[in-house]
Amino acid sequence: MTLSNSPADPDDPAASSHSKVARNPLVRWLWVVAGLACVAIGAIGVIVPGLPSTIFFILAAAAFSRSSERMERWILNLPAVGKLVADYRSGLGMPWRAKVIAGTMIVVAVGVSTGLAIGSWTWRGIVIGLGVVGLAYIFGRVPTAIPDRT
Repeated sequence: MTLSNSPADPDDPAASSHSKVARNPLVRWLWVVAGLACVAIGAIGVIVPGLPSTIFFILAAAAFSRSSERMERWILNLPAVGKLVADYRSGLGMPWRAKVIAGTMIVVAVGVSTGLAIGSWTWRGIVIGLGVVGLAYIFGRVPTAIPDRT
């Protein structure tokens, strides 16, 4: 005999919206701290050229989805990045313009770093390699969002 109100019941509408929030308070607290750290780095990335910001807000939303539904909604309702996070989560990816801006910032940051700030050829190679990986990921793996023409 199965109960119709059981969360494991596939016919129960509440089963599909079952929260991913951790039950353990310590684990939930750690996810909140991780989410806030990502928000801080993302906020710095908005100001500092070459430091990505959207990916840190995406990570913050993921952390908050495991710790605080209220904070997750806050990220998704942020004016500048909320739509980008929601689009990425739904599989829509990044707008082409955002990809070009991100790619340009990676190239500029890697160029300035390797040309002016880094003297060691080993570290230059590592930074260039990481820049290539970032570009390959953005342009090769992240889907390009098609703008809504309505």
